[in-house]
Amino acid sequence: MKDKVRMVVFIVILGSIFTTTLVAVDNYTAPIIARNEELKRKASILKAFVIPYKEEEIEQIFLENVTVKGEDEKSYYVSQDGTIAFLFTGSGLWGPIKGALAMNQDMKTISRVEIIYQEETPGLGSRIIEEAFLNRFKDKTFAPHLKMLPEGQAKGNDEIDGITGATMSSEALIAILNDQYEQFSVMISGE
Repeated sequence: MKDKVRMVVFIVILGSIFTTTLVAVDNYTAPIIARNEELKRKASILKAFVIPYKEEEIEQIFLENVTVKGEDEKSYYVSQDGTIAFLFTGSGLWGPIKGALAMNQDMKTISRVEIIYQEETPGLGSRIIEEAFLNRFKDKTFAPHLKMLPEGQAKGNDEIDGITGATMSSEALIAILNDQYEQFSVMISGE
């Protein structure tokens, strides 16, 4: 009986030590993680605006070149040349896709798409982050929305060539962009 009591006391003490350690580590790392996420967000917006920067200068360059408008999740960004960008997020085939969409001043023409995070299949769906695919969006317009066609068939200003072998991931990204564009264009035009 004494051994069982000792074992229970030992487990309670050990559990308390581990719990305290985990809480302390979480409290210590939470602000660091939040800061890194903020820097990643700012870097993505700068990339979407095609504003060059060095890692150690992200804060200063962002402050000098970008104006933040809106609030929290409905924030959008305006560069010095009037280009407008917003962050988007939605469901891909296997997980969330997050990125930034930069639009010309007309709020219809895409300037650039930047993918921040995705969980698509490596080598297939993950090809949505490749520069060659993202460049297909440049100068395309939401008229009234983007359409994906099989690779090599896009001719119109609102048509995007999909990626062979990654059709569902390409379609998911375009659906996310269409949905988020609709929400943000209404919000931005209302201001």
